[in-house]
Amino acid sequence: MHAAFRWQVPADFNIAAVCCTRWAEATPDAIAVIYEHEDGTRADFSFGELESASRRLAAALTQLGVARGDRVAIVMPQRFETAVAHMAIYRLGAVAMPLSMLFGPDALEFRINDSGARLAIVDESGIGNVRAARPLCAGLETVLSVGRAEGEGDVDWSAALADAPPAAPTVTTAAEEPAILIYTSGTTGPPKGALLPQRVLIGHLTGFIASQDWFGFDPFDPTKPSGAVFWSPADWAWAGGLMDSLLPALYFGRPIVAYQGRFAPDTAFALMERHGVTHSFLFPTALKAMMKAVPRPRARYRLALEAIMSAGEAVGDAVFAYGRDELGLTINEMFGQTEVNYIVGNCARFWPARPGSMGRPYPGHRIAVIDDAGVECPRGTPGDVAIHRLDVHGDPDPVFFLGYWNRPDATAAKFTGDPNDSWCRTGDLAVMDDDGYLWYQGRGDDVFKAAGYRIGPSEIENCLVKHPAVANAAVVPKPDAERGALVKAYVVLAPGHAASDALVDELQRHVRGKLAPYEYPKEIEFIDALPMTTTGKVQRRVLRLREAERAAVPPSR
Repeated sequence: MHAAFRWQVPADFNIAAVCCTRWAEATPDAIAVIYEHEDGTRADFSFGELESASRRLAAALTQLGVARGDRVAIVMPQRFETAVAHMAIYRLGAVAMPLSMLFGPDALEFRINDSGARLAIVDESGIGNVRAARPLCAGLETVLSVGRAEGEGDVDWSAALADAPPAAPTVTTAAEEPAILIYTSGTTGPPKGALLPQRVLIGHLTGFIASQDWFGFDPFDPTKPSGAVFWSPADWAWAGGLMDSLLPALYFGRPIVAYQGRFAPDTAFALMERHGVTHSFLFPTALKAMMKAVPRPRARYRLALEAIMSAGEAVGDAVFAYGRDELGLTINEMFGQTEVNYIVGNCARFWPARPGSMGRPYPGHRIAVIDDAGVECPRGTPGDVAIHRLDVHGDPDPVFFLGYWNRPDATAAKFTGDPNDSWCRTGDLAVMDDDGYLWYQGRGDDVFKAAGYRIGPSEIENCLVKHPAVANAAVVPKPDAERGALVKAYVVLAPGHAASDALVDELQRHVRGKLAPYEYPKEIEFIDALPMTTTGKVQRRVLRLREAERAAVPPSR
C-alpha cells in the first residue's frame, strides 16, 4: 500500500469546491446534513441547499468587510449553519476559526485577540460568552447572530442572507493557502493556533477511509454500496469533529448527522438507530460511558453500524472487546493531533487490529519513533512518535500544518532536522514493534517515575476500567518524599456503585493481579467527573497540579 500510494495535490485546491460545489452540481438533491435538536426539531438539508446558503453567506460576509485571509470565528455546535459558515469562509479564501461553544469569556477573548478575528458567527449556545468577552476584543468588528441568538448581535443571519446577492463566486485558492485556524486544547500549556492550509484535507483522506473501512465506499466507484450515514458526537469546533468527521464525510458526498444536544449513551444509541448511522467516530470516553450504561446494545437497538474509529486517548482492550463482542465490529483506533492529524491507526479490512495498539502508519505518511537526538529508535524501544515532512517517495506530505499562529519559535521547536527534510515530533511516546504497530506509552509529560520505575498511565487506567465499578479513571503521580512519587488513581464510578474503603482495596487487588506490582495505585480518590478538554481528552495536568499543591500544604495539626 505504501509503495503504491502517491499523493496527488493540485496547485489550486478549495475545500468548499470539493465538499460542496461538485456535489451540488452532480447530485443537488442528495442529503448533506441531517439535523436534529435535542428538543426534537429535525430537518434534512441537501447539497444544493448547502451550496446556495453558503454562496449567499459568502456574499454577506463580503459586504461585512471580510476579505481573503481574514479570520472568522465560528462559535456554534453541530448544526446546518455551522457547515454553511465553513463553506462560505473557504469560498472567500478567508480563514475559519472554529471555537467551542463551551468556551467561557476568557478563553474566547484570548483566541479572538490572538487571531485578530474581525467577525464572529454565533448562535444561542455561545452568544452570552461572546458578548461578555467582546469589550476586551477591540478588533472584533461584527457579531453575526444565528438562530435563537438573533437580535443579540450586530447583524442577524436571516437578514444577512436575505439581503445578500445569491451567487458569490468561489475564489481560486492555492493548495498552500491558509484555510483553518484551530487552537490546540492546551493539555500541556497555553493554547496555540495551528494554521492549516486548504490541502490539509487531502492529507486526512487515506486515514479516514482506512479507519472507517470505507474501501468500497469510494463515491467514484460505480459499484459502491449506497446508504452510508456518518455521525460523531465530536464537536465540529476541534480537529476530531471537523477534520475527522464533517469535512471528510462531505468530501465523499455522504450525509452527516448534526445533533445539537448533550451527549448521553442512550441518546447516542437511539440517534444511531433512528438515522441508520453506518460509520462513526466515538472517542474513548464516550465508548467507555456507552459500555457501562448499555452493556448489551444490540438487545435494545437496531444498529446499522459498519465501522467505528476512536481517537483522543488510548482505547484499551476492554473497549476493544466491547466493540467486537457487543457491537459486532472492530474499533479502529487512530492517532493524530491538530498539527498532523490522522497519521496512524488501524483498518480492520486490510490489517488486523491488535488490542491496545495505536495501529500502523496510514498510506502516505512516513512515521517513526525517534529519540531526543532525532534518531530512529530500535524496534521495541520507547521514543517520541514523529512524522516526516516527506513520504516514502520523497514527496511532501499534505497533512502538515503551516505553523503556529504568530509563534515561529514554537513552530521551529516542533521539528527536528533540516526545515525541508525534518521530523515533526508529536510529544506522544510509543514503542514500535517488529511488524510496524505502535503501542502508546502516554504523553511525554504524562509519564512519570515512581520508586525508580517508569509509569505510563494508560495501561493502569485501562486495567481499572475493566472493573465493573469503574466508568473512567486517570492516573497521575502523587509527590512522595521517599519514592519521589506514588501511583495515584482518580476514579469515576459507574452507575450503581458507591465509594468505600472496601472498593478501594478491591480495585487495588484488581490492578495488582493483572499488572506489575509497582503499577497498582497506592492511593485511589473517587471523583464525580474527570477534568476534560473540549476535545474529550483527560486533563491529567490539572490532576498533577492538584497533587503538587496538596503536597506543598503543610499537614494540619
